[in-house]
Amino acid sequence: MTQRRDTLKWGALLPTALGIGALFTQEAQAFEKTAFEAKTWTDALKAMGVSSPTESKDLVLNCPDIAENGAVVPIAASCASPGVKKIIFLVDKNPSPLVAIFNVSEDILVNFSTRTKMSQTSDVMAVAVMQDGRALVSKKEIKVTLGGCGG
Repeated sequence: MTQRRDTLKWGALLPTALGIGALFTQEAQAFEKTAFEAKTWTDALKAMGVSSPTESKDLVLNCPDIAENGAVVPIAASCASPGVKKIIFLVDKNPSPLVAIFNVSEDILVNFSTRTKMSQTSDVMAVAVMQDGRALVSKKEIKVTLGGCGG
């Protein structure tokens, strides 16, 4: 009787365990694959259909002036303008300049942050893509003292 119960118990748990294992072993999928594979920030923006972003004081980029360790550099952006569709983070001199894309709905406050690796001193950019097709940009140079990409 015990053997039958054990078999039923493991028979019920096995599909669940396999499903959870498959969930955690999947690779992250980049929906903007060509943008993430771009070698320059302008090519990354073109791949996402963004052209000629203009500087704006409504988009605020918050990041340190100096990153003592390029392996973990905090960056954040917020936008006061209504109608933001996407927030994009880019690092100009990284091998893959596109860091992150945040899709925005009308119901949330546009205030995003992430951490990135930086191999060397570079310009960091936040781009806000608006519902009407405009693109706003904010840019800041971060000096890296110890490179995070093997430097």
